[in-house]
Amino acid sequence: MQADEGRELAAPGLWRSILAAAAGNVLEWYDFTVYAYMAPYIAQKFFPQDDPLTGLLAVFATFGLGFVIRPLGGIVIGRFGDLKGPLLLTILLMAVGTAGIALVPGRDQIGGLAPWLLVFCRLLQGFSAGGEWGSSTAFIYEWAPKGRRGFFSSLQQSSVAGGMLLGSAVAALFGSVLSKAQMAEFGWRIPFLLGALILPIGFYMWRYVEETPVFAARQDKPVTLRKGMRLALQAGGVIVIWTVAYYAILTYMPVFTARYSHLGPAAALWSNALSLFVLAATIPFFGAMADRIGRKPLLLAGAGGFLLLSYPLFLLIVNSEGSGPIVMAQIVFALLTAIYSGGAPAAVTEIFPSASRLLWMSTGYSLTVALFGGFGPYISTWLVRATGSPMSPVLYIAGCAAISLAVILPLKETRDDG
Repeated sequence: MQADEGRELAAPGLWRSILAAAAGNVLEWYDFTVYAYMAPYIAQKFFPQDDPLTGLLAVFATFGLGFVIRPLGGIVIGRFGDLKGPLLLTILLMAVGTAGIALVPGRDQIGGLAPWLLVFCRLLQGFSAGGEWGSSTAFIYEWAPKGRRGFFSSLQQSSVAGGMLLGSAVAALFGSVLSKAQMAEFGWRIPFLLGALILPIGFYMWRYVEETPVFAARQDKPVTLRKGMRLALQAGGVIVIWTVAYYAILTYMPVFTARYSHLGPAAALWSNALSLFVLAATIPFFGAMADRIGRKPLLLAGAGGFLLLSYPLFLLIVNSEGSGPIVMAQIVFALLTAIYSGGAPAAVTEIFPSASRLLWMSTGYSLTVALFGGFGPYISTWLVRATGSPMSPVLYIAGCAAISLAVILPLKETRDDG
């Protein structure tokens, strides 16, 4: 058994394919999430308002629009991917959208056209991301040897966290070395220009990476529309708290802590970068655990943790005088996300038969992210403004955790399926 597993782990193309997919994933998610980290500066350039909260709401609404288009990207790219395999298209569109954001003139230069160009670039990013997650998750899962698919699938999610970490670290770096005036004038554009580095990796994958063994050998037939929709809805229920963890907590946290805690903007970004490092580093550990104890225990532990701990963690962030407790609270959020991310990629992938995997997994994922994740920063900001309490985002997080728990509880364990 161990010799067979060793041969599978040394299979030609396995590590090359996984590393290429992970590297592309890092830069894709760097490109997509750096927008949130640059939100205060984008607000000044494209949505100038007397009230800073109003400008932030406009920026986060545009952030959310990138998710509205994701279901269409999931359907188009997912269906084409089921027929043709991995695509260069997602990486190309993401690179164009990201570089476009860097180059769009501000409202003071071209007036009302500026926000519309920003929205167009954001929609390009969203269309790309709609097909990217399902494609890369299925790609890595199908390359992984049987019995190790929880671990290998978790590498995909670790690379997502790595992309967010890279975005937070780059934003923190420029926020530290440039003055606020320099950041507002030109510094915020640099992280977007760096995002164009995704293109060489995309061409490498297109030229040298092979199709997965599962894709080449599959014999099952596509599921019916009715069954596909049912499976996508089931997967979406698992994804609800997962996407909220990434977008309503981790992506939104630098803006939240800079505004409602005692950390300044640069310190808030460095604190967030540390929590993202913990997330990226620990996801593979929990992925390996998913192969040992199953996917479902990790999903229940993660969702239950968000339900029970979100209120005390937000209370700690808002009320702490020093930076230590704030950083620790963010690390706990990161660990809860890592626990969930250890089991979720394989669990979601195993819901779908291979012949319809990209279409329905991308559709279920992108619809859920559009509804619950993409507007997470907007909803959180709106709740704070509507209630006057910085604790109010907890209502959203806890409600979404309860939804996922209700879906996870009746699910059967799929560890032996993978």
